[in-house]
Amino acid sequence: MSWSIDEMKDAVCGIVPPLTPSAHKGQAGRIGVVGGSPDYTGGPYFAGMSALRVGADLAYVLCHREASIPVKAFSPELMVHPVLDLSNPLEEVGDLLGRLHVLLAGPGLGSRPTTMSALGQIVQAACDRQLPLILDADALKYLDNHYETFSPSPNTLLTPNRKEFARLYRCIMQTDLQQDAVQVEHVQRLAKFLGVAVLCKGDVDVIVCGDTVVTCNLPGSPRRCGGQGDLLSGAAATFLHWANSAAAASGETPALPPPVLAGWAATALTRTAAHKAFNTHAQATLTSDILNHIPFAFTTLFPDKVKE
Repeated sequence: MSWSIDEMKDAVCGIVPPLTPSAHKGQAGRIGVVGGSPDYTGGPYFAGMSALRVGADLAYVLCHREASIPVKAFSPELMVHPVLDLSNPLEEVGDLLGRLHVLLAGPGLGSRPTTMSALGQIVQAACDRQLPLILDADALKYLDNHYETFSPSPNTLLTPNRKEFARLYRCIMQTDLQQDAVQVEHVQRLAKFLGVAVLCKGDVDVIVCGDTVVTCNLPGSPRRCGGQGDLLSGAAATFLHWANSAAAASGETPALPPPVLAGWAATALTRTAAHKAFNTHAQATLTSDILNHIPFAFTTLFPDKVKE
């Protein structure tokens, strides 16, 4: 079955929770972001703030100690836990994982051995709890050596760009593949092998889960400033919680798997915000400009939900 843009927009509108006085803090989303290293502090900020701008209530950043102060200084909206340089990070954040709706790992993570060790413990704990999971950027490298023992929730989404996807495919499928040769069939094959959804980013974004395939080619921005993938993954985390909540409330199998719907919503939103930001700032466009245009993008794509 193919889905038109209008059908996809309607499907997303169906999962956006209403804003009511009876809602309680955290109900619209408690999102965890694992990322932030001495070298990269912007990634977790952009991901957490994107999740909040879309509509999540709370965003927690699990980062390296040296990244914690910069991330705190970027925004008081983010709750920061410096645990990625600890030998046992679960002592500090084990209880927090039980309260999260979605865990996103990767933004600004880096690949230091101690960081990867901490990431592995956190990801394994998330899998044990069957916590909805999004793996992006450097967290995708975790699968290079651990895909054989990777047992995620069905509500897991990988968000590689074409270069990252080709690397994953070569490692996991043991078959040569270059980024300019990536096809939908490759994305389907890897997604089925791992039992997850995959959003492969490119000129046309492809989102796959099982036999379900949707694409997004809405206009974006020709500016490739760093951090746009962090915005997308943060938005996907909030949409994933909403999609799961809507499916649970209906008691029926949704027409689209929640990670697919969340992935499409996130890429459509990010592309629309980036397009607006570029039309405003042109060559000077920064990822912070795109973040600031998320409200515009949400209103443009899902106007009926804004009117409620």
